[in-house]
Formats: sequence, C-alpha cells, structure tokens
Amino acid sequence: MIHGGAGTLTRDAITSEVEAGIRADLDRALSAGEAVLSAGGTSLDAVVAAVKLLEDSPHFNAGHGSVFTHEGHVEMDASIMHGPTRSAGAVAGLRTVRNPIDLARRVMDDSPHVMLIGDGAERFAAERGIERVDPEYFRTERRWQQLQDVRAREQTRAALPPEARYGTVGAVALDQHGALAAATSTGGMVNKRWGRVGDVPVLGAGTWAEAGCAVSATGWGEYFIRLGVGHEICSRMRIGGQALAEAADAVILKDLPALGGDGGVIAMDAQGGLRMPFNTSGMYRGWIAADGSRGVAIFDSEADPDGRD
Repeated sequence: MIHGGAGTLTRDAITSEVEAGIRADLDRALSAGEAVLSAGGTSLDAVVAAVKLLEDSPHFNAGHGSVFTHEGHVEMDASIMHGPTRSAGAVAGLRTVRNPIDLARRVMDDSPHVMLIGDGAERFAAERGIERVDPEYFRTERRWQQLQDVRAREQTRAALPPEARYGTVGAVALDQHGALAAATSTGGMVNKRWGRVGDVPVLGAGTWAEAGCAVSATGWGEYFIRLGVGHEICSRMRIGGQALAEAADAVILKDLPALGGDGGVIAMDAQGGLRMPFNTSGMYRGWIAADGSRGVAIFDSEADPDGRD
C-alpha cells in the first residue's frame, strides 16, 4: 500500500492533466514495490523502492516536490521501520539529500543510532555515499508560489489554506517471509519555522511497524505526534485484540478529529489485510491486495478494497 498525502482534495482543485500525472506516479510506485516483492525481496526493500518513486515526483510533498520553509529552502524528514525486529531509522531537517528515505534506511542499517538531524545527518549522508544534490533541484514553481501565497495570507492574518499543513508520502508492505515494514517521507509544512519537525520521523507517530501491524500516516503532524497514531493503532490490535479496521478507524475517524487533527493512514496486518481511513476530502492512495488486485484513488468518493465507508 502507498499514499501520497491527505487533505482538501476535490475534483475542482486539480486539472485533469495533473490528476492523470498523479495517478500515473502512484501506479509507478506500486509497481516498484511489487517488483521487489515478486522477486522474493524484503518488505524493507519494497517500501524504499515505492517511496523513492514518490520522492522523485513533483506531485507530492517529499523529495523533489517538497514545500519551502519560511526562509525559502527545503527541510525534509523520513523514517523506516521493520516489523519483526523493530529496527528503525529516521532523519530530519535534510536540505541536500535527494532521497531522504535512502538515508533513513542507512541510519537503520549502518549506524548505532535511530534518528539523525540537520548538519549531522547531512555529514552522515556524505560519509556513506548517499546521493546529494544542489538545493535548486528541489525548487518547483508550484511550491515556490505556494510559499508566496502563504506568506501573503500571513501578512493579512488571513486563515492559512488547509493544504499548507499537509503532504507526505509513505508505503507499507508484507513480504513472502511474513515480515511487515513501513516507510514515510515528507517535505513538512509550508512556511514552517524554527526547525519545525512533524510526525514523519517520530517513530510511533507517523511511522510504525511491528510483527502484526504496519502504519504510515499523513496529515497535521502535531496532532499525530500527540496521539501517537501509528503506535496507537497497532497497540489496539496487539493489546486490545481489535481487528485492523476497528483499530485504524477508531484512531483516525474518532480520536484524531476529537483532538482537533485531521489526515489519514495506510495500515496493514500480518495476514495482508488493508485499511486506509482518512477524515479529509481525499487522500492519494494505492494498493495491491493479497489476491493481486490493485488500484489507485484520490477522492473520498472512490471505493477502496478495504470496504471503507
């Protein structure tokens, strides 16, 4: 399963050409992960492959399509987690790493730490040969204009558009060995300041995986952190005995809005069960079910394979 962010996604908000591009990139990301799993690869490799495709797309707020901070540069975050071992890696505040999920994976595999941030993370990337690019690579006209619009609203004290606080990509997968994994990557919040970090690199909030459950989240990060969304869903299953759908729906459709937050998750259990609840008007999402059926969707009105109402 993959996602490319949740938010105020309506049919009149994007052109048909942009919609077609988004759906094509979602499908390409699904195929990248599927290729790994079909060849007998691990769920860790599959989620990295899928997320990298989404990071390279200008349509999503991660990697190449990242939003700008108040100062006019990108600060990207990512994390990855392996369910059976609970090994994990996370990075935050990156400015030159082309694919943040690659660095998060390297932190997990090749460092004694779980999370690296800022200059230290960039130095680690250089030492380990992770691809870095000129910051100009991340500049897209759409994102630059989005920053100018938000700054203008800020000057007039107008309410910020909801999409200013959304934007994440992620993947969860189950491999032939029965191992679950989850990965998430983001450019964060438009116009963010002071080194703000959202839920994506905070394990248990935006990303979580254990033996029976894997979750990748997207939405208003501050609320996902306060609720510990990923860990909460999996804990309801492991400790409370709830099924995947019951646990994920309770957290996203009840607990999260009750706190004041919004967004969604993709979640998977150890039997390959899928759930992708969201409390916004849409969420970029895609899936390949255990029976091989696949699809992508954007809007709330589109059906999901999990039977979500």
